[in-house]
Amino acid sequence: MAVSTDVSAVSRTAAGKYNVDGEALCPYRLVLEHVTSRWGVLVLIELLERSYRFSELRRAIGRVSEKMLTQTLQTLERDGLVHRDAKPVIPPRVDYSLTELGREAAEQVRALAMWTHERMDDVTKARQAYDEAHS
Repeated sequence: MAVSTDVSAVSRTAAGKYNVDGEALCPYRLVLEHVTSRWGVLVLIELLERSYRFSELRRAIGRVSEKMLTQTLQTLERDGLVHRDAKPVIPPRVDYSLTELGREAAEQVRALAMWTHERMDDVTKARQAYDEAHS
């Protein structure tokens, strides 16, 4: 699916929210926020490798609270990116995996993360030059 580059359809409201064709909040922006959120990025990249149980995923990501991970997974599930498989066993077992749509988004996010890692030296130099010029 192609992303529209027609900026004439996008406007800012007084509150600073973007409108597209009169909508209160641009749905593309919301999905972008979900996919690129602090924990969304890490969840998507981690789930590219395999499916995880909640506790495994939390350990793999590190430093994420149970509440934030739950909210992130629910948001990504609602957007159709993550599949939640609750098995009716005792103790309960819930596995999380990517949907096809989620795999596509995760590949894009991983590419951006890899670019960031590869270009960090350049970013550091740019920051130093900026700081020197503005101090």
